Amino acid sequence: MKIIRTKTTYLQMRSAPQQSTGPPRSDVRVRLLDEPTVAEYRALYQGVGGHLHWFNRLLISESELVSILHHPANEVYVLEVANERQGFFELDLRDGQNIEVAYFGLFPAVIGQGLGKYLLGAALDVAWSKKPGRVWLHTCDLDHPAALPNYLRAGFQVYDERMVDQQVPT
Repeated sequence: MKIIRTKTTYLQMRSAPQQSTGPPRSDVRVRLLDEPTVAEYRALYQGVGGHLHWFNRLLISESELVSILHHPANEVYVLEVANERQGFFELDLRDGQNIEVAYFGLFPAVIGQGLGKYLLGAALDVAWSKKPGRVWLHTCDLDHPAALPNYLRAGFQVYDERMVDQQVPT
């Protein structure tokens, strides 16, 4: 592992945006993964985050990951394109008034097809259906360059920015 300095941006939304539109194509859908297996989840996690230095969920034990994934206040949704998994989002609902979009992203093969906007809209629809006081997330400058603009277009507002020492795999 090496340490690099990154800018982390924290964003929030305090009221629901207009409900999202449907999928951009007929072969696209989002569905809840009910109690995903560790292998299923790690395939999604690496598919989205492998090139973005995501590694935290790869370092924890399988039993610890299962306890997170199967917690009743944790939900994982998968984006399917032509019946192939191409992205996901994970909602942390433990603090019902403050729902975190803990993980969000697309596989590189489908970036640039308008699916990020659709997937984020689906995440917001699910989150706001639970009637929180706010929905929040964070991103950093290691994320895909389209991530922050997508969040801002969706209606998120920046509430904090910090320079953080981030461990990344070497």
